[in-house]
Amino acid sequence: MMAGRDFLSNLDMTPEELRAVLDTAHSMRRGEWRDVKPLSGLSLALIFEKPSLRTRTTFDVGMYQLGGHAITLSNQEIGLGTRERVSDVARNLERWVDGVMGRVYLQQTLQELADHAAIPVINGLSDMLHPAQLLADYQTIEAEFGPDLRGRRVVYLGDGNNLANSHIHMGILTGTAVTVVTPVGYEPNAGVLMDAVKAGVEVTLTNDLAAVEGADVLYTDVWISMGQEAEADIRRRAFRGYQVTPAMLETIAPHGIFLHCLPAHYGEETVPEATEHPKSRVFDQAENRLHAQKALLYHLMGGMKPRW
Repeated sequence: MMAGRDFLSNLDMTPEELRAVLDTAHSMRRGEWRDVKPLSGLSLALIFEKPSLRTRTTFDVGMYQLGGHAITLSNQEIGLGTRERVSDVARNLERWVDGVMGRVYLQQTLQELADHAAIPVINGLSDMLHPAQLLADYQTIEAEFGPDLRGRRVVYLGDGNNLANSHIHMGILTGTAVTVVTPVGYEPNAGVLMDAVKAGVEVTLTNDLAAVEGADVLYTDVWISMGQEAEADIRRRAFRGYQVTPAMLETIAPHGIFLHCLPAHYGEETVPEATEHPKSRVFDQAENRLHAQKALLYHLMGGMKPRW
């Protein structure tokens, strides 16, 4: 059971726990939880160091639909680690709310919140990992291919960023064959690659765009993440050719699908014709942020009792 635990990485789950969360997410998407309020009386603090559309809306709406309440805290308000120590913020929040979701720059910030708060802390995004997004991604992939994804080729094209790192972790959990296609110097985090080595899972790293051919899932993300604006010109030159277009989508498997976590920087990593392509599941994927995160909230907080 995941009740009361933190979710900072997809590897904080066992394969069996992941299965339970995704089964719940599919059930929620089918509307089978419409009249169920398992988080009645519970509150979730949403901390944002970075701007957000999908993360803020889906966690807020998700808590409401499950009977709970979300409160949004911007970094301008709380000064996480500047106006106030992260550990003190954690110790305050644990007295008032039942869980914390953080969308932050440093993974260490989330770890420090988790170390000092005796309530669940959820990674809504860090520069290292984006595990909540991957729950929605794999819900979308399972809707297409079923729950047994062993051997399915998931090809991540672009920057070896937090999404690439979390895809590697999901490959460890699910048995998908993960290939990461990046320019030289933009590979995924070495520690994450070591996680795969320790688990005995092979991850293919390549600079060859031909690796996209025959993919069951083609995934991309922005070339320039928040906080990397000073590197924009260098990155655009490095990633030239790594753009998902309708022509590229014709080279993946006939049954293959295209995913992007959004927001898209059209004209860079993809084009509108790709996100609107018949093989695109980008907007189903965005919807599934709501269902997958509701399922996560239920499994982390569903057994908790209101303290007031």
